[in-house]
Amino acid sequence: MKAVYKGLVLLAVVTLIEVFFSLLGKGHIISGAEDYKWLIILTAVIILVLSVYKAYFIIYEFMHMKYEAPGLSKTVLLPMFLLVWAIIAFFWEGNDWNKRRTLIKNKNNEQIDDSSQKQMGMDVRILKEEDFQ
Repeated sequence: MKAVYKGLVLLAVVTLIEVFFSLLGKGHIISGAEDYKWLIILTAVIILVLSVYKAYFIIYEFMHMKYEAPGLSKTVLLPMFLLVWAIIAFFWEGNDWNKRRTLIKNKNNEQIDDSSQKQMGMDVRILKEEDFQ
């Protein structure tokens, strides 16, 4: 029972540290901190590392994975890493789609003046049957 409380206290402390860094990155602890991009990136990395640590601790302690055979623990960890990779890939792809959609929307809203339309049509001609012989 003592190990359970020790684990809960550890998880609570790590969660409080995550909340502190989250508030710090949003500028609630130090005003103007949200203007520094490096601070936001640093807080994001710290929160990510602490979250992965909490997941590791929960899986290995509370789910008793550290007492299992190494092969079984690897069959749990490998899909988790693949899931994390898939989430990163989907966000990356979604961001690319968003950029392309914005580019296409801007191109569609672009106005073309009459002089450029006449110039673009100069090299167009109607094909005749002789062109195919």
